[in-house]
Amino acid sequence: MRYAEYYGMQSIFDTLYLKSKEGCSFNRLYELITSDNNILLAYRMIKSNKGSKTQGTDQFSIDDFNSYSQDEFINTIRKTLDHYKPKLVRRVFIPKPNGDKRPLGIPSMLDRLIQQMVKQVLEPICEAKFYKHSYGFRPLRSTHHAKSRCDTLINNAQLHFVVDIDIKGFFDNVNHTLLLKQLWNIGIKDRRVLAIIGKMLKAPIEKEGIPRKGTPQGGILSPLLSNIVLNDLDHWVAGQWENFKTKHPYTQRNKYAALKRTKLKEGFIVRYADDFKIFARTSQDAYKWYHAVKQYLKERLKLDVSPEKSMVINLRKKSSNFLGFKFKAVPKGKKHVAHSFISDKKKDQIKKRINKLITEIKLSPTPKTISQWNSFVLGLHNYFKFASHVSMDFQEIAFRKSRFMFNRLKSISRYGRPKRPPPTYSKFYKNNNKTWEVAGTLLFPLQDISKSKPLNFSQESTPYNAEARESIHVNLKFHVQVELSKLIRSDVWDRTLEYSDNRLSRYSGVQGLCEVTGLFLQAEEVHCHHYEPLSLGGTDKYNNLCIIHSDVHRLVHATEDKTIEHYKSILQLTDAMIDKINLYRKACKLVSI
Repeated sequence: MRYAEYYGMQSIFDTLYLKSKEGCSFNRLYELITSDNNILLAYRMIKSNKGSKTQGTDQFSIDDFNSYSQDEFINTIRKTLDHYKPKLVRRVFIPKPNGDKRPLGIPSMLDRLIQQMVKQVLEPICEAKFYKHSYGFRPLRSTHHAKSRCDTLINNAQLHFVVDIDIKGFFDNVNHTLLLKQLWNIGIKDRRVLAIIGKMLKAPIEKEGIPRKGTPQGGILSPLLSNIVLNDLDHWVAGQWENFKTKHPYTQRNKYAALKRTKLKEGFIVRYADDFKIFARTSQDAYKWYHAVKQYLKERLKLDVSPEKSMVINLRKKSSNFLGFKFKAVPKGKKHVAHSFISDKKKDQIKKRINKLITEIKLSPTPKTISQWNSFVLGLHNYFKFASHVSMDFQEIAFRKSRFMFNRLKSISRYGRPKRPPPTYSKFYKNNNKTWEVAGTLLFPLQDISKSKPLNFSQESTPYNAEARESIHVNLKFHVQVELSKLIRSDVWDRTLEYSDNRLSRYSGVQGLCEVTGLFLQAEEVHCHHYEPLSLGGTDKYNNLCIIHSDVHRLVHATEDKTIEHYKSILQLTDAMIDKINLYRKACKLVSI
């Protein structure tokens, strides 16, 4: 989020969002997309992404642009767009949990940069028009928000009939002509931009040729385009009940009471990407929604429904799966409440992954294999901690895998309660749960988890509003645990075990805040600086490490005036921050800036 502020684009994005909210159309977006700052911001966003090293069919990665001057890079992008023709998309297949393979399309690096430029400008316009209960591939929204919305509809609204709809091959069957019309209707009316998007959709795919329909999974712009396609469905469903326009003004509560006296079908949609549910009060309403949505998708969006995977479920009798969770409505007093679990399918995937990781530790008990296990467990706990029966689920998984783990780890580790656990372990896990200690490092215990309540979520939260953005920056410190699980996965296997552990402890100790700027750092922004460099006799001890932003770290070690001025300008440092950087530079035997 801060990158847009560094490059002076945030106020422009805020204005686009506000104007889109007011119903304005946009005819001059091409100039914004090709502006210097938007191009440089796209480069920064791609570079900070872990996929920046992945090459397309042209064998280019983001590092191949490092030798370009700023003007040369900007002119290359603009020249490419003058007569834009996307390069061949590289086709790769990644394994799916069910054993099948999912096709991904990897555009060339130049095409990825152009997609990122377009996305940056289009996203604030689209965000202003998207339905409030759409949660997939949107900033500041997650699967947990979608899950929490389902809980609310079951617990508070007492809606216990759910319509499960599965769109057959959604990403492969998006109609290109219809998508461009939907972009126009949202307010994106710059014909040059629409032409560029049209060419992106028609980019030839390796060994397949030019696609007639679909948005290739793997493209930077594809998630945004998929939300645009299904935004019509969201508003169509909401317009028949939740946002139904009445002749007389009502409060929301009185409006619903009045609507219940009509023959309208009550229903609320919750969507995450192409996975969505409609909650209804009666089975009659649920079946009406099922047939109506099936017809709407076919006639209006040219999409087919998978009949074997689409159904109406009574949550009082059967459970329904959504985003890895399993829901059921269970009696409590005079009401029914939502009970949520890990889905059976997800449990099977977790058990298979446990087998693989424990076997790897058995064969090679190194910091790398141990960190992979700890990252896996912490990630699972972060994701499923909002399920009401998560503790019971993980106890069952741990029990079923206990014999397997004992047989493979008994010869290389010690099993028992931790005696002096490191700070990272103590922050997240209790000492009264037994666990394995391998090569001096504790394995995170599967069964040590308790349910967490979903954090308050405001539908007004958006990165394109100054007030909301400020509150977001304040509250980011609560996401230390999520970012820690990412840091554990990051590649530091060539460093000492002491460094790996103290790096995590330091990040946890400073609550994820940069020790120079005071801003919250996401995992991909974190650099760990040695106050006294290793080359000058420094160590990997906790007190010799500093958690700082990657750009701050580059500034600490910069020796060329041009580089120093570049990072000073984008970081917007105060005098106190510069004084701290100079302390670090002095310890590194470098001159002050």
